Amino acid sequence: MIGLVLAAGAGRRLRPYTDTLPKALVPVDGEKTVLDLTLANFAEVGLTEVAIVVGYRKEAVYARKAEFEATYGVKLTLIDNDKAEEWNNAYSLWCAREVLKQGVILANGDTVHPVSVERTLLDARGKGQKIILALDTVKNLADEEMKVITEGDQGVRRITKLMDPATATGEYIGVTLIEPEAAEELADALRTTFERDPDLYYEDGYQELVNRGFTVDVAPIGEVTWVEIDNHDDLARGREIACLY
Repeated sequence: MIGLVLAAGAGRRLRPYTDTLPKALVPVDGEKTVLDLTLANFAEVGLTEVAIVVGYRKEAVYARKAEFEATYGVKLTLIDNDKAEEWNNAYSLWCAREVLKQGVILANGDTVHPVSVERTLLDARGKGQKIILALDTVKNLADEEMKVITEGDQGVRRITKLMDPATATGEYIGVTLIEPEAAEELADALRTTFERDPDLYYEDGYQELVNRGFTVDVAPIGEVTWVEIDNHDDLARGREIACLY
């Protein structure tokens, strides 16, 4: 199993930082970036290889590749997304379809979270699950969150931002464990998703899998402080949190 980071997006709401940097390289703790924190988490749970999907301002990631490898003791593979500024992240994850065959812990490049999330996902393995989503069942939800409805041992029934927050079981925080056995089915669902609408999220690919009868499981992360960084308010919160980890 290896690490996988989606870091291709432009992050326009974080300008002027993202005029020259991808969102994953915006500093959140001194010189440390979200990508630093994620690589540190991966290394702490024993992952020695990490793939990063890059696109917007990818040269900034390429420039720091050797530094990241030396700092975190991981081997990095960079995967180019040629449509990063045109299409949404369903296509971005599909670009990593060959990597999925190795089994991955996937992390969005804009999520500040502690290593306990990765540990929770790894501890949840072993019961036949093929895809396990890290789920926050504690946070109060609003319209912007990626909300999830689960149903007993059937796992995820719905995953979308477009639902009444009061009906949701919790929020998907942008970290997933994907077993090798799920790779081909997930890649096919992602292709179906972005071919239907390039603006769709990879979570819509998860919904496509669920609609096909595939079980997508969840692992509640408990009382965890984390944030998805979309705008300057989120960045301020991320900087408060990052120094804790």
